[in-house]
Order: sequence, then structure tokens, then C-alpha cells
Amino acid sequence: MKHTLLSSILLLSLTCGLQAETTAPDGAELTKLLRDFLAGAGRNDISMHERFWADDLIYTASAGRRIGKADIMREVRAEQTPKPEDGTTVYAAEDIRIQQYGDTAIVAFRLVATTDKGGAKEVKNYLNSGTFLKRGGKWQAVNWQATAMPKAEEKAP
Repeated sequence: MKHTLLSSILLLSLTCGLQAETTAPDGAELTKLLRDFLAGAGRNDISMHERFWADDLIYTASAGRRIGKADIMREVRAEQTPKPEDGTTVYAAEDIRIQQYGDTAIVAFRLVATTDKGGAKEVKNYLNSGTFLKRGGKWQAVNWQATAMPKAEEKAP
């Protein structure tokens, strides 16, 4: 009886410890970082890209192209400020899920990109996930995956 009770308490302690390990104590900080980044990405904010992406980033774009931070920074610097005729795009994160494991966190969410071009709106959805490491007291994405979601009319029944 004592052995069974002790085993149950030990198992419960381990289970509670595992649950605590998969929660996100830094969830609010990571969510703010993500939202700040998306707001900056909409206006081509170079400093926000510099802050968000780690130097050793591996990014797999929705089109199947794999790039690093240097590639992203080169593209961001080459882009000009959006012209009115190009429209404006606003990025938002929905259904955010964060799992933290010490100084590593997985952030998964649905990216909603809304482009307004002359009053006509186009909405694209992507499933994104990123692996973040906390180094020197700050979180940065070291891995990123983006998957384009099919438009509603293209979804299978």
C-alpha cells in the first residue's frame, strides 16, 4: 500500500512537472514580440526584422524556398516603401499557441494578411510556426515555417 501510494505521488509529481514544462511562462512576451514584428513587417521596418530573426535562422517560405536572415535582410533593404498604388498589407496573428521549454519556445499561429488595394481587399491565410531561443535575455526566431492555406472555395469537402 505504501509503495503504491508513493508511486502514485511520484507519478503525479512528474506529470505536473511535465505540464509546467510545456506551459509558456514567457507567453505574453513572445506574443508581444510576434505582434510587434507583424506590425513592423507591414511597414517594412528593417530594425524590427533585425530584432526578430536570429543570425542563424532557417526560414522555409510557403513557396518552398529556404532562406536565412541575410537573405531576408537583403530583400527588406531592397524593397522600397510601399507606394499607394501597390496597396497596403496589414498582418495579424490569430489562434496563437505557444509551448515553452526553458529557453526554447515554439510559437504557432494563423497569419492573416489583408491587402487593401484601391478599396478592394484580398485576404490570405497562412499557418506559421517558429522556434525561438532566448539568448542574452531576448527571444529570437531561429527556425520558421510558413504554409499557405487554401482559399475557402478551394477546400475539399
